[in-house]
Amino acid sequence: MVHIVTGCAGFIGFHLTKRLLEDGEQVIGIDNMNDYYDASLKKKRLEKLLPYEQFSFFQMNLEEREGLEKIFDTYEPDVVVNLGAQAGVRYSLENPQSYVDSNVTGFLNILELCKKHEVKHLIYASSSSVYGLNTKMPFQTKDAVDHPISIYAATKRTNELFAHTYSYLYKLPTTGLRFFTVYGPWGRPDMALYRFTEAIVQGKPIQLYNYGNMKRDFTYIDDIVEAIIRLIPLAPVGDEKEVQSPEKSTAPFRIYNIGNNQPVKLSEFIEAIEQKLGKKAMKQYLPLQPGDVPETYADVEDLYEKIGFRPQTSVNEGVQKFIDWYLAYHTDQTREEKN
Repeated sequence: MVHIVTGCAGFIGFHLTKRLLEDGEQVIGIDNMNDYYDASLKKKRLEKLLPYEQFSFFQMNLEEREGLEKIFDTYEPDVVVNLGAQAGVRYSLENPQSYVDSNVTGFLNILELCKKHEVKHLIYASSSSVYGLNTKMPFQTKDAVDHPISIYAATKRTNELFAHTYSYLYKLPTTGLRFFTVYGPWGRPDMALYRFTEAIVQGKPIQLYNYGNMKRDFTYIDDIVEAIIRLIPLAPVGDEKEVQSPEKSTAPFRIYNIGNNQPVKLSEFIEAIEQKLGKKAMKQYLPLQPGDVPETYADVEDLYEKIGFRPQTSVNEGVQKFIDWYLAYHTDQTREEKN
């Protein structure tokens, strides 16, 4: 099959694209290579993908409708996995327009082209942040999600609503995935694991918001990719009877949580980093930041019933794999700079 993966040079997009290519699939990758974080990391990821003969890459924004249309017309994709978006909860408070442009206008372009080309399955990234002010744990996809507390979360919820509309009106099969704190090698520098590791290595203090009482459902990247790979051939068909539930419909539409189902306190996460590095962190305790939620916890039963797979990677194992990559990556970077 022909797969379009947007955000292919991003963290999750890179790992998914690499797995598809290793499985012998054809992938058309799209990424705008923006500088929200160090673009050299995106370029290094892309360098890992370009040698594959069945990979084609296009640099563009999802708002560029004409460019996207040419790609869809040329390659006639069977599956689209939309992972391209402006990321980051806190940055969305500073620059909301970029989130509307990429996450709303860009996603609408993807929907329109998937409709036009009768794509067999559109899978798209949503986020655990859509749960906003919800306090009932664990978060379930059947819960109402009407109170987002960041611009980023609001755009992701908008994606879900647009997707259902297109599924209902045009019978476009769509699956939304609410990711819960994904981490692992090649991860984003603005995410907690990367920031904490870098600070500890450099002997700088780490900032612990909500006075260190945050809990996150940390999910290792390989488990995320395995779940997506298993979902690709399982396009929703819609429920026969009228369904009054946010996560499914009579339309070919589904939403799933995709998380580890085992929330971990941030202090325990830091202990795993300290143990692997053999070095203690200097900690600076701060109040909860605007847009942040104190805890995330995913109910994932419906997803794992569907795909027959549960996360296999413990936090200790995942942290160790990340730090091994981090140390090797930065050693290579230093060597290249000297040369």
